Amino acid sequence: MRLYLPANVEAGARIPLVVFSHGIGGSRRGYSYLGSHFAANGIASLHVQHVGSDRSLWAGNPFSLVGRLHDAAQEREAINRVLDLHFALDQLLAGEEGRQIDRTQIVVAGHSYGANTALLAAGARVERAGRVLEFRDTRYRAAILISAPPFYGESDPAHILRHVTVPTLHITATEDVIQIPGYYSGAADRIAVFEATGSPRKTLAIFTGGSHSIFTDRAGTGGVQLNAQVKAATRELALAFMKQVFGGASDALERWSERHQPIVARMVTAPLR
Repeated sequence: MRLYLPANVEAGARIPLVVFSHGIGGSRRGYSYLGSHFAANGIASLHVQHVGSDRSLWAGNPFSLVGRLHDAAQEREAINRVLDLHFALDQLLAGEEGRQIDRTQIVVAGHSYGANTALLAAGARVERAGRVLEFRDTRYRAAILISAPPFYGESDPAHILRHVTVPTLHITATEDVIQIPGYYSGAADRIAVFEATGSPRKTLAIFTGGSHSIFTDRAGTGGVQLNAQVKAATRELALAFMKQVFGGASDALERWSERHQPIVARMVTAPLR
């Protein structure tokens, strides 16, 4: 785990927390542009490393890479990932740093495969042999889902995602295509996940251009200039979403959309109620 903590928190103060799940082949050290920004703005950010689908996949015999990626996408790893989040949050809240966390302002977040993990933690359900598999952690009050693919091997996203009822923020780009050996997911899949999610309070932001990896720490992917712009806008969007969900400025998302209009292809916000 890697924890980003705000500096100079007043004694007795309580701060929000984001629990972040990396994409396939990532690590706890990824997405630092988000973790460090959250901490600089008074929000703790806990980044979990998922052994079994982390950066170790890229090591070893390149001829067996497809097999390793296929294994990492199986149901057992998906379950292990959401259990990782549960364990990590338990450990943090039980420790010294946990005393600083506001239990009413905890958000689960993730990119790509990590967005699937976040959705499971937020209430997504799958069925196997007539038995419902549910891993919802009620401590999460909202979810930030970056480049969320459909659930591997599932054909009806609404059947799985209608049970997610916490406020959700979905972030993607028009060229957000996942293409790794043995797997392809087009940009339209990100919109399908947004539409299928049951949250009555949900927002979709689609950047123009970009790439799937533009949301990682990699610089230059999706265009050198656009990469920096999208990262900056994504940081701001996540903060605006959390401020709105947790009782801050009600027009935070609208003001964000106006500021970043040149690089935003589409933004949809469900009515708040």
